[in-house]
Amino acid sequence: MRHILKNYQSIILLLIGILLGSLIGLFAPDLVTYLKPIGEIFLNLLFVAVIPLLFFAITASIGTIQDGGHLVKIVGTMTAVFVVTICIAAIATIAGLWLVPVTAVADADATQSLLDSGVANESWGDRIVRFLSVSEFNQLLSRQNILAFVLISVLIGIAVRKTGKGADAFLSFLTSGSEVMQQLLALIMKAGPVGLGAYFAYQVKTYGPELFGFYAKPMAFYYLFSLLYFFVFFSLYAYVARGFSGIGTYWRNNITPSLTAISTCSSLATMPANIAAAKRMGIPDIVANVVIPLGNTLYKNGSAISSILKIYVAFAILGWNFFELETMVLAVGITLLVSMVAGGIPNGGFIGELLMISIYNIPNEAVPAVLIIGALVDPLATILNATGDTVAAMLVARFVKAEATSPEIATVRDT
Repeated sequence: MRHILKNYQSIILLLIGILLGSLIGLFAPDLVTYLKPIGEIFLNLLFVAVIPLLFFAITASIGTIQDGGHLVKIVGTMTAVFVVTICIAAIATIAGLWLVPVTAVADADATQSLLDSGVANESWGDRIVRFLSVSEFNQLLSRQNILAFVLISVLIGIAVRKTGKGADAFLSFLTSGSEVMQQLLALIMKAGPVGLGAYFAYQVKTYGPELFGFYAKPMAFYYLFSLLYFFVFFSLYAYVARGFSGIGTYWRNNITPSLTAISTCSSLATMPANIAAAKRMGIPDIVANVVIPLGNTLYKNGSAISSILKIYVAFAILGWNFFELETMVLAVGITLLVSMVAGGIPNGGFIGELLMISIYNIPNEAVPAVLIIGALVDPLATILNATGDTVAAMLVARFVKAEATSPEIATVRDT
């Protein structure tokens, strides 16, 4: 028992913090006003730490690669894993809705102001520019431009590798910086039980009552189906990556990232925990430090499931038939675009919803339901979006046959 408490002490404390936060959010909502600032301070510390952590981890890993073709193979394999598994999530959701149809009631009080709170009307070309780049260096340091920051970090890593011996001192600095930032993350996470518990109290107070209103049936489907997908499909992917031992390795080390995701509703805030978990899983640094940061914006299982559900609910409200071949194929295509492209753009979820509304020519009366569902599914969607990055990294490491640096890999080699 003492050995278990020692190994899982941090996880137990996180669970206690989240449980207490849930109880406060449900039974003492007036206290949330005082607790929310504590949770926001903790989140801000994570957000501040994640930018330098990513820079040092990505550039140091890529800078040490001797074979440039290996990086190309990793990125190509990663893209294939992302596309195939997102399509699997979309098709599985369609099958689930066919087997267990749900109905929804449109919220008559929801107004068009929800639409007006979105992004400005701009072309897709402008959005892609914002997606991939910024006009000033200081804008790279904003978490709103995380993919542009990751791409620059990758390019700097490649430049370090091409420089050769002339970059030895800089590479040593990057390696040391990576170690320092990991220690900083460990210090911040010591406040996790208090910070995450406080923020979770706010989440429960804000979204809890709405789950039992107009959208009870769609929400019940989403949460039950997503939990099934989370445990069954992620276990399947871990098995494909490393056999039965991979399943145990993945779930043992996925607890802290999952708790962080459900408490913060932020994939970015979960990324440091994911990178730390990947190291414990024995995923090679070169794979983890490329796949996890890119997956944070380009790989969203939870968004894929919610995208299909939103389209289905809109069709149900309007009395349209969702289960036509052309409609379902188009839904999978929209989901792939929303999950892998729009997800990386600021306000990308809203852009994806507008895309769906435009393609299907959905009337205004169904629009508020689509937007509100996106907010209500956010906690569990974030878990799937965030923790899917590590299992994707396991798959990429399996297919590129990358060698791990962690000693744990010796016990989890696929059979």
